Amino acid sequence: MTDLPERSPFVDLREALGRIEKQGVESIAEEQLSVRIDANRFRRSGIPEVVFASNKSPAEVADALRGLVEANGRALASRVRPENSGEIRDALEPAISVESFPVARALVASRPGTQPHQRAGVVGILSAGTSDIPVAAEASLAAAEMGATVLEAWDVGVAGLHRLVVPLERFVAARTAVIVVAAGMDGALPSVVAGLVDIPVIGLPTSIGYGLGAGGVGALTTMLQSCAPGLVVVNIDNGIGAGTTAALIANRASAGRGI
Repeated sequence: MTDLPERSPFVDLREALGRIEKQGVESIAEEQLSVRIDANRFRRSGIPEVVFASNKSPAEVADALRGLVEANGRALASRVRPENSGEIRDALEPAISVESFPVARALVASRPGTQPHQRAGVVGILSAGTSDIPVAAEASLAAAEMGATVLEAWDVGVAGLHRLVVPLERFVAARTAVIVVAAGMDGALPSVVAGLVDIPVIGLPTSIGYGLGAGGVGALTTMLQSCAPGLVVVNIDNGIGAGTTAALIANRASAGRGI
C-alpha cells in the first residue's frame, strides 16, 4: 500500500482570500460609507447575516440591506432607531419592500413577494414581564426569519407563576424543540421552565430591573448559576443570538424527524 502524503491543515494567504471571496463577502464603499456583507452566511452556517443598525447611519444600513436582499431575497436589520426607519425605507423602496417591527426594533427588507424558507422547526418564546417583550420579540423575529414556526407568550413571570401553565402546555403539544425565556430582574423564569419540561431552554437575560441587578447583570448571574439542567444562556439583551440559535436547533430537530 502506498502511503499518501499528509495534507497540511494550513493554506497560503492567496488561497484563503480566494475562498473568502467565493463565500460572498463583499465590500460597499462610497464616500464615508464602509460596509461589508457576508451574503453566504446563511448557506454556510444556517444563520443569515443580521445588520446591526444601532451605530450605523441610515445610508449604511440601507446599503447593507440592499446587498443582502440582492443576494438572498430577504434581510433583517436589528436595533433600528425609530428616527431612522423612514430614511432607510425611502432609500430602498419601491424596488425593495420594507416591513417595520417597532416592538422588536427591527426592519425586514425583501424582494416583493419573497417569504422566509419554511424549515418546520418549532420554537417557543416566553417573556417574564411586559418590559422584557422587546428583546423577546427580537428573538421571535430572528427565529421566524430562519423559517421556524414561533409560538409566543408574554408576561408569564414568576411573580404570577400560574400564568405559565397554559403556554407550556401549548408548547409541549406543538412539539416545540426549544424554548427561549427572556427575563430581567432576578432572571428566575428560565430555571423554572427548565425544571418543568423536557425541552432545551435558552435563557435570555434582559437589562430590566432595579438596584444592584440593573443592566441585566442580576438576571445573567442567576441564569448562569441555575441548578436546573437543560438551560443554556446568551448574553444580556441578545435577542438575535437567542432567536437564531433556537431556530438552528429547532430546524435541525425537525429535519432529523423527517418533517
